[in-house]
Amino acid sequence: MAEPGVETRTRSSVITARAAASFDPVGRSVATARAFVRDTLQGWGYGDVVDDAVVLTSELVTNAVIHAGTAADVLCLRSEDGVRVEVSDRYPEREIPVQGGSRQPTPASLERENGRGLMLCAALATRWGVEYTPTHKQVWFRLDLPQRAVGTRSAGPALPPSMLPVADDRVRVAVVQIDQGGAITVWNEDAAHLFGYSAEQVLGKPLTDFAAWPHTPGTSTGVAEALRLSRWEGSYGIRGADGRVLPVYASHLRVRDTRGEPSTVCLLVRDDERAVLQTPVRSAAPDTASDRRSSDPFEVFIGSPAPDDLDGLLQRTVERARDMLDGDAAFLLLATDDETELEVRATTGLPSARQRFARVPVEAGTGRYGSARMPAVHEDLLAVPGAVPLLNSTGMRAVVTVPLKVEGRLTGSLGVAAEAAGRYSNEEALRLQFAADRIALAVESARLGELERLRRGSLSFLVEASDLLAGTLDRDQTLALMAQMTVPTLASWCAVYTIADQSSEPYLSYVLHEDEDRIDDLKALLSRIAPPDPVPTPGARVWTAPATAAQQEALRASKRELGLGMAPSSVSSGIGATQATAAAVGGETVVLPLVARNRVIGMLTLGKPSDDHFRQEILELAEDLSRRAALALDNARLYSERVSISQSLQRSLLPPELPQIPGVEVEVIYRAAGEGNEVGGDFYDLFPIRDGAYGFAIGDVCGTGPEAAAVTGLARHALRLLAREGFGGPAVLERLNAAILDEGARSRFLTLLYGELWPQADGSAVLKFVCAGHPLPLRLRQDGTVEPAAEPQPLLGVMDDLELYEQVVTLDPGDVLLCVTDGVTERREGTRMLGDDGLTAVLTTCTGLTAGAVAARVLRAVERFAAEPASDDMAILAMRVHEPHQD
Repeated sequence: MAEPGVETRTRSSVITARAAASFDPVGRSVATARAFVRDTLQGWGYGDVVDDAVVLTSELVTNAVIHAGTAADVLCLRSEDGVRVEVSDRYPEREIPVQGGSRQPTPASLERENGRGLMLCAALATRWGVEYTPTHKQVWFRLDLPQRAVGTRSAGPALPPSMLPVADDRVRVAVVQIDQGGAITVWNEDAAHLFGYSAEQVLGKPLTDFAAWPHTPGTSTGVAEALRLSRWEGSYGIRGADGRVLPVYASHLRVRDTRGEPSTVCLLVRDDERAVLQTPVRSAAPDTASDRRSSDPFEVFIGSPAPDDLDGLLQRTVERARDMLDGDAAFLLLATDDETELEVRATTGLPSARQRFARVPVEAGTGRYGSARMPAVHEDLLAVPGAVPLLNSTGMRAVVTVPLKVEGRLTGSLGVAAEAAGRYSNEEALRLQFAADRIALAVESARLGELERLRRGSLSFLVEASDLLAGTLDRDQTLALMAQMTVPTLASWCAVYTIADQSSEPYLSYVLHEDEDRIDDLKALLSRIAPPDPVPTPGARVWTAPATAAQQEALRASKRELGLGMAPSSVSSGIGATQATAAAVGGETVVLPLVARNRVIGMLTLGKPSDDHFRQEILELAEDLSRRAALALDNARLYSERVSISQSLQRSLLPPELPQIPGVEVEVIYRAAGEGNEVGGDFYDLFPIRDGAYGFAIGDVCGTGPEAAAVTGLARHALRLLAREGFGGPAVLERLNAAILDEGARSRFLTLLYGELWPQADGSAVLKFVCAGHPLPLRLRQDGTVEPAAEPQPLLGVMDDLELYEQVVTLDPGDVLLCVTDGVTERREGTRMLGDDGLTAVLTTCTGLTAGAVAARVLRAVERFAAEPASDDMAILAMRVHEPHQD
């Protein structure tokens, strides 16, 4: 049963305004909550109950964020006769310390902070209560406004002198009355004292001759319009007799005399003495009058201290604007650089996550009705559907919007909306315009500061992106870098389409999503829809196909699963994947062309999740990135094509395959120096000459790279041709020498070991050698001895007349013949070199090994000899005569 004074109903009268905020479970949230409640109630004009509301809120929020350790939600509800404050937390503790029951508070319990808020509710609140849900606990209290004397519009509590507003020794209130035509008919003594004009000087003249009205460029609202309103309060200036403008705070009241003639009575005081005409804001008294006179009009509206960041400033602005006009929602849009669109940057009372960064076009022309460049009041949006696209399907009926302008340039738009029709008139538009004028410069300054930070960040981003893209010439790696740089920095997902040539269709080459679980589904979705058109026009263009296709698939999946009549769990799991994909790509999707060397080579597609939009600055950054990425991708393509051509040509210089020689094992290891080279200055060959005879060669052209590879091709093909024509070894090399010399300036020195091999019936093999300047071949016998198998002779490509001779060697079964190029013997580590002796030592350890094992051991010895990679081409040819089989 409820305790006395505790009400279980949530509200007892019509709610006319509400304000809500959430606070994290940290100590500073208590002070923030106090400020929130104080600002809200003062904005509503409920200064009488502010102190009690702040004390109770402070205690209840402390219980939530400090003692319970959960976030606290504070909701303020205004009614005509009081205010209700609800504090909710997520720790539904059911033990409630109350007074008056069987449990009396002990001295110890009174000293505890936990639970003290509920005791204060019982002591201070008109009514209070506690409500529970399985996950939340809500403590609420209501404070009724005090009864006032009949005819009293507002009243404040008794205050000590130190809390009273500061004014001059004598407060002067200028009383000015203006007739129907705008001329001054009454000018009292205080007006003459304040402004320096005598009544004779001003009577009969228009007030507009003296008023310094804070005009907003491009609007028609002025002092003449304000004087026609039934009631108006605000600040402007009066130009005094000395030429100076005195800021005043004015209260205008439109009246009519007994004959029905209308006129306007204006009560004017110095702007810093507005407390004379307006209920003062409860705050600590300033030390001096000069402190009060120096107050910033911007801080008066936005509150002090003002938020440091742009988003915080904009959010505070829309909240204050909503409260100022007792609205249900408010929104603020900032203009893009070209002022052709407005971008939603802050909302309250609207689905901000859905609306953030949405863009609204600006109507052309300064005098056009409904343009963002002019104040506008819509009494009922149902009568003009689509007048304010941002409010479509939000339930708002009435709206007032005003422009934010700096030096005549449109910088944004501020609007307040209400769920009831007919809530706003020109009077509210004027009040909101004054507020917009106060904050326009501060908002623009903060926006420019944010834009400068974004541009600096963009430059850093582009520099880093350029470095990464320039660091690779691999096409696949370039595609991956493009996607990884955009996700999640610029977009939630990315897809890269490539175009091979002008006649090819765009191909989906790479897909990335910030959630790895969504990549496969996203790739499958994009594969089923037609790619975007390869339009070369620069800039981002919207592409709706992915979102539309994802939504249709999700709808079809839902219908299909529901039609099967499965259990709810099966239905939800079947629909889940398509719904997740639809949500992942349901926001804005844009396509940027990848143009390099005046040709579209692909498209970069960026996407956002459902109801999300791209900021203009992000699109501009993405466009810059796409230009750099396109050039990097085209460079990678050209490099890949050239490497492929080079490798194809180089592979044509190598023997297609080694022939099978009866009774002889053959193994070749070839390494070309330089990245991307398959053939260099070293070469080898093994080929049949005629029945029972095989030719073999291993050579080294002076130098490396393509120039040396050209001589390699000449030598290898000439050897085969001449040997098969029946020439012996010396004749073959003499003719090759002449062919090399015929190359003229392109000729290069060539060392060459050429031989012919005849396997014998007894298991041995006869070899005939010509060693023209090449490292001598080494013979490994079965007993482990190693000896040269030939004598040195002159190299090729130096002189015309060569006298070469042939040497004959017979390899016994089990013998090994090792032929290498100087890339093996001249392997260096500092001043050390492997040399012929080092190679001989390695070969000595290869007794009993196969030809492949011998070649592999020599290669390992060369690689281990030095830490640095080899800088010269290398070829190893090992031949081993088979041993007879033992029965």
